[in-house]
Amino acid sequence: LDSCDRRTSTGRRDYAVMLLLSRLGLRAGEAARLGLDDIDWRRGEITIVGKGNRAELLPLPADVGAAIAAYLRRGRPATAEGRSVFVRVHAPHRALSTGGITMIVFGAAQRAGLPKMHAHRLRHTAATAMLRAGSPLPEVGQVLRHRSMLTTAIYAKVDRDALAVLARPWPAGPAGGAS
Repeated sequence: LDSCDRRTSTGRRDYAVMLLLSRLGLRAGEAARLGLDDIDWRRGEITIVGKGNRAELLPLPADVGAAIAAYLRRGRPATAEGRSVFVRVHAPHRALSTGGITMIVFGAAQRAGLPKMHAHRLRHTAATAMLRAGSPLPEVGQVLRHRSMLTTAIYAKVDRDALAVLARPWPAGPAGGAS
């Protein structure tokens, strides 16, 4: 996030995209499809159109909303085509593709001196942050919009410290013998 120069329109866009991905765990395609009409500023909610074209309502965290608003006010070109929130920097100013979102993450990681990173990595970041903050696994699954708790558990396994608290001790074997 710090590698995004928010003094520029590109930096404001990239920061808003990265914050959206890392705080709400959006997939790259979900961020690319985000439309201006998907944000309810008064209610502080955002509609995410995910896999299977399912639309789901999520709360819009204040910091994410502020980053998107900063981009819309002082970054999104007036000549932008369509109602997509995030558009290309160079004309024609069309909606960013899924690949464009991934390239934003890749570029930010490169500027920060991190190894090659794709947008999906920030989905894991969001899940880990929620778990470390004490959110139960079902809540994390709701935010990530998983249909199965098993899918959410894949994200949880990355957070070994949080899982260690949940692990049961291994039962003792027979006295004096190997188990």
